[in-house]
Amino acid sequence: MSAPEDQRTWQAILELPPVLDRLEDAGGIPVVELVDELAERNDLVVEADGVVYHDRGIRVPGYDATFVHEPTGSRGRPAFSVEVNSVGPRNTWAVFDKTLSWDVYLLQTPEVAALAWLSDEEYRVEDAEHFETKQDAVAAGRFSFGIFLHSGEDWQEQVEYIRQTDAPAFLQREDGSTMHPSTQSEFYQLVDSTPTEFRTSGGNAQSYLGLLELEITID
Repeated sequence: MSAPEDQRTWQAILELPPVLDRLEDAGGIPVVELVDELAERNDLVVEADGVVYHDRGIRVPGYDATFVHEPTGSRGRPAFSVEVNSVGPRNTWAVFDKTLSWDVYLLQTPEVAALAWLSDEEYRVEDAEHFETKQDAVAAGRFSFGIFLHSGEDWQEQVEYIRQTDAPAFLQREDGSTMHPSTQSEFYQLVDSTPTEFRTSGGNAQSYLGLLELEITID
């Protein structure tokens, strides 16, 4: 599901031009650079000292993240990845099936902004009965994948929390509260997986989510 459902109602939503179509020529697009470009073009105020990658409730703080073109290769299908410049010795990246129809949105509340990407297939399976459009679903926090943009003391708090642990990521509960595992072992116990199973099964993601590979570890 597009879960855990974000507890916010997003107040400003901008559907991006087909940014993923630019990847083959660009190779990679850094998120902070992309957001700065969008903010300037649309007369928005968006501050980002760092990011937090969101994957179905898993949260990984990073200094930036990059959308990257992935060659077809052995997967037999075009793909794109999101690679996170994670805080500390963490390895965080995810590969997505580009053959699905994806839309990317810039979301804002007074406190935080985010990029979220949602496929037609996920919307059809998860949310079409409840929301008239994909944008309505995203506005209600119904997205499985995103990058939250943090600044100031809020960003420093994210960094301090993750540096105090040997875990690869945080975990958000259904009620919106956050669990902070102490070690990688504890993290994988909480997600009920092993590092190998977690990666090769795309983090136990349903196929309609379009997640092909997922790496969330700490050295």
